Amino acid sequence: MNIQLKKGILDALVLSILKNKDLYGYRLSEQINSIVHTAETALYPILRRLKMQGYLTTYSVEHNGRLRKYYSITESGRVHLDERIGDLFELSKIIETIVEGD
Repeated sequence: MNIQLKKGILDALVLSILKNKDLYGYRLSEQINSIVHTAETALYPILRRLKMQGYLTTYSVEHNGRLRKYYSITESGRVHLDERIGDLFELSKIIETIVEGD
């Protein structure tokens, strides 16, 4: 898959998963990998970028004597996700046309 296309889809996937529940990085990685295979190391640059863009925030929670960094979607992230979902619907129509050969 084209890296730029995959990047945009992964951004939307991360935001979509976090829309329902805050998660720490490893758990988020597990959920993403159950949908699309990607290296765990590929996730963290995406999370940093989404945070820098204001779409995510983070907070830490102690677990077994260690801090886990949790990611949470912001209101701006929800708006961005809605826009990406619109783009994905449009892309879906284009793919359908290509596959069906119309």
